[in-house]
Amino acid sequence: MADVIAANHNLILVMPRLGIPLGFGERSVQEVCDQYAMPVDFVLLVFNVYTFDDFNPDDEALNPASLEHLVPYLMASHKYYVNERLPHIERHLTRVAQHAGERYGQILKNFFADYEKEVLEHFASEENDVFPYLHRLLEGHRLDSQVSEHFADHHTDLVDKLTDLTQIVYKYLPGETMTEELNELVFGIMQLSSDLQKHAKLEEKVLIPYIEQLERSLQ
Repeated sequence: MADVIAANHNLILVMPRLGIPLGFGERSVQEVCDQYAMPVDFVLLVFNVYTFDDFNPDDEALNPASLEHLVPYLMASHKYYVNERLPHIERHLTRVAQHAGERYGQILKNFFADYEKEVLEHFASEENDVFPYLHRLLEGHRLDSQVSEHFADHHTDLVDKLTDLTQIVYKYLPGETMTEELNELVFGIMQLSSDLQKHAKLEEKVLIPYIEQLERSLQ
């Protein structure tokens, strides 16, 4: 397990969401998964999504035994973004805004406030509509509306908004603005953007196909 994490240090941020703390010793991936009662197939699925841009799971990966932890993992990711990453960015953005002048400072704060609202609405839609829909399908209930189609059509591209935010920082903030705070802000945005891309890929490549597979099985 330690070798896997060393090969992709970004997985360090994924481990708490899987309920697996650091400190693996010489244990294998299988042994660590067994210790924390996590299906190794699901853990490797998440690792592959977060490591390889061109990874696409096959149909064998989309089975209830492997994916029973999918929704809890996605929920844990939502909490991580809302309780840790967004507040981290907001702290640095607020300090930068205070030194950027009234005009640019207000632009920054307004843009981030709108972005945060959009993120919360997106997560609420998943938690209130998509995840319960999946649960009902797993119980064997065929529903009239196909949430997967609605979800795919309205999956907001939150990553592009983060790119827009960095462009505001790059192009419009005065050069004398706090360099260290700016660096912390930009790196925080970039880390969130990268993580959200993987999160969206997990939903698009695993969650939606899984829902569609269940829908077909109940027709």
